[in-house]
Amino acid sequence: MLPIHTILHPTDFSDRAAHGFQMACALARDYGARLIVCHVYQPPTVVYGEFGAAPPPPPEAPEAMSERLASVRPADESIDVRHYVLEGDPATEILALARDTGADLIVMGTHGRTGLGRLLMGSVAELVVRRAPCPVLTVKTPLPELAPEEAQAPEALAAPAVP
Repeated sequence: MLPIHTILHPTDFSDRAAHGFQMACALARDYGARLIVCHVYQPPTVVYGEFGAAPPPPPEAPEAMSERLASVRPADESIDVRHYVLEGDPATEILALARDTGADLIVMGTHGRTGLGRLLMGSVAELVVRRAPCPVLTVKTPLPELAPEEAQAPEALAAPAVP
């Protein structure tokens, strides 16, 4: 069994990150590990174009961001959780926090972008996987389940009866 004492979970508060958080909580519970949850605030950049500069969207107040992160808590209250709000490049800050805290495992959700989307948007998860000082578990959002009325009954899949 791997010696896992500290698990780092970076979150961007998306549904994909929530699936990673569930996995991180389960692992922290099973291993009796400390769980570190972080959010990296990336300062907005000013975009310059043909018609001048476009102002960046107003940033979320640091207090509001800290409160939002503090609400990310495991259902199991026995898990030791610490929260960090960081500022800068997400991949760089996640990797630095992993080193500083001695993380044994990083568990993060991934958007699962491929092709042009990944090329244009980049991939924080990919950079973390490549440069992390410890193993990284990426969790992709599971496929949505079919509602009972959408699921076909086994007899509907059988060949039709011939009269």
